[in-house]
Amino acid sequence: MSKDKRTTEADSLYQDIDKMSTLEILTNINNEDQKVAIAVQKSIHQIEPLINATAQQLLNGGRLFYIGAGTSGRLAIVDASECPPTYGVPEDLVIAIIAGGNQAMFHAVENAEDNTHQAWLDLQSFAISKQDVVIGIAASGTTPYVEAGLKTCQENGIITGSISCNFDSPISKYANYPIEVDLGPEFITGSTRMKSGTAQKLILNMISTSVMIKLGRIEGNKMVNMQLTNKKLIERGIQMIMQQTNIVDPTVAEALLKQYGSVKKGVENYK
Repeated sequence: MSKDKRTTEADSLYQDIDKMSTLEILTNINNEDQKVAIAVQKSIHQIEPLINATAQQLLNGGRLFYIGAGTSGRLAIVDASECPPTYGVPEDLVIAIIAGGNQAMFHAVENAEDNTHQAWLDLQSFAISKQDVVIGIAASGTTPYVEAGLKTCQENGIITGSISCNFDSPISKYANYPIEVDLGPEFITGSTRMKSGTAQKLILNMISTSVMIKLGRIEGNKMVNMQLTNKKLIERGIQMIMQQTNIVDPTVAEALLKQYGSVKKGVENYK
């Protein structure tokens, strides 16, 4: 795919943005944002098989890896880091790797996304294997770090997926399960931290949430395995135990929660 055909690089639909009033800026950004969920909806048929394959690998003892650069890598880190507290899974079940290392989360690392060897080296540091799944994330779909990483994974028999915001993107060629979303031009030309970033966040939410549900980390509609890391979550856990056991005394529910460390175990051990 030639760079001049990338939708993510297409000229904005809006002219003279710098001359707009604040209200005009906000209204037009919101107009573009409203297109994102509709575009993602059209890609659900691509997202579903990736989730099913990932859940099966994790049930068999594998792990889920995200690789990305810049905004895409940062979004991946956010998604991965929220899995342990939300679902009570080990911190090494969903792992996000950003080009340039952890420092790139806060500061741009020069030329990191152009390194075609580093992604595989980064994955090897986690003893990547055929049990695992690797999802490459790149708004443009052309990031060398991600493309090369997925290519090497496929060469080593590792299941791969991709998330990009251009059709026929290079990273899709090296994904067993490619996801491509057509969002149209960004509000500010080429600023993929906007609509593209929002779309990637929505898809990552879909992937991690659906996989965790399929792994049994949700019961009914409740986060029964959440980590009790603050007062709000403890209070929520107490209410959940009371609802599921018909306990009327919150101090009894709180004692169960503290003794067993999770809603699920507290309910299971209530007699």
